[in-house]
Amino acid sequence: MIEQLAATKRLTRARCDEAMAFIVQQIDRNLETFVDTFPSECSTNQVYQQVGNVAWTPGFWTGMLWLTFEVTGDEKYRLAAENQLPSYRQRVDEKRYTETHDLGFLYTLSCVSAYKLTGNEEAKLLALEAADLLYERYLEKAGIIQAWGNLKDPKQQGRMIIDCLMNLPLLYWASEVTGDSKYYDAAASHVRQSAKYLIREDASSFHTYYMDTETGEPKYGRTAQGYADDSCWSRGQAWGIYGFPLSYRYTEDVELIELTTKLANYFLDRLPEDLVCYWDLIFTSGQEERDSSAAAIAVCGLLETAKCLPLTDPTRRRYENAALSILDSLITHYMAQDVPASNGILLHAVYGKPMGSGIDECCIWGDYYFYEALVRVTRDWKPYW
Repeated sequence: MIEQLAATKRLTRARCDEAMAFIVQQIDRNLETFVDTFPSECSTNQVYQQVGNVAWTPGFWTGMLWLTFEVTGDEKYRLAAENQLPSYRQRVDEKRYTETHDLGFLYTLSCVSAYKLTGNEEAKLLALEAADLLYERYLEKAGIIQAWGNLKDPKQQGRMIIDCLMNLPLLYWASEVTGDSKYYDAAASHVRQSAKYLIREDASSFHTYYMDTETGEPKYGRTAQGYADDSCWSRGQAWGIYGFPLSYRYTEDVELIELTTKLANYFLDRLPEDLVCYWDLIFTSGQEERDSSAAAIAVCGLLETAKCLPLTDPTRRRYENAALSILDSLITHYMAQDVPASNGILLHAVYGKPMGSGIDECCIWGDYYFYEALVRVTRDWKPYW
């Protein structure tokens, strides 16, 4: 793709290869540290700490190991990734921190990837067990998968969030390998409800939305990590730009692509000069922090969306060029090469500004999606999603 679509004179295959070489260098640096542990969700002073398999983010580290195995062909990365599978097994068996929709993030990047790349049957069974746990969170009357917490918790009951679009591929995949349509049906229902209620008329997005679990009626939208309930959290918009076309790949519902183009246009129209978004799209200039992780997610989403559009559609070329231009800016201004103490990859991300968490730090999902974006533009890559 780089050879065909050079969006800038600087973004060449060589520059992308150099960026990936740095990523592999950082992964090598971290291999002995994160053997039985995982990088924290975000860094502290640009350094990831060791944590257990407890949060929503361990899969991003394991996913980067699988990407590196694909990129290099070196068996040590496959072995490192497989060495972490018992931790994912323990999490499912003991049902530790499994009351979350983020099982898709966790088990797609660790286990579905392992099965797709190596035919690992244990990884396949483990991913299917995770899919069962995720399916249990489907609330039939509301037509959604509840995001967080116990299904009877009144504070969380009936709450869906835009991030969940990235968890749905685990369910679609489960239907493909088992032949049981229940997983597909739940995912397809959730994506329809997300399109209907999480996306506003102007194509901005709510972070979260509550549904009445008894009647199925919509209640109200809120934010957890955005600037305000009626603003547009950048990472949430990026989840939509990537998540809706992933569902399109399985459902072939063209309305999802039509909706994604509106979300993408809203996002692109609000980027600052260097094309890396602020942490909320209500900001287009000023001193607010950027969120490089949202930019990296959006690049993957723009590339996925472009693949779904006809070759003759000018929007396809616009999204490809926008993706490459954003990626160029991330390579030029946001990588951690000049911060020797950092064990991260992508600087200047924001985890949760309202909570004061991970502000202007590395975020492990930002590292992963930046790496995935580079793999996408330099190879004919078959997604784990």
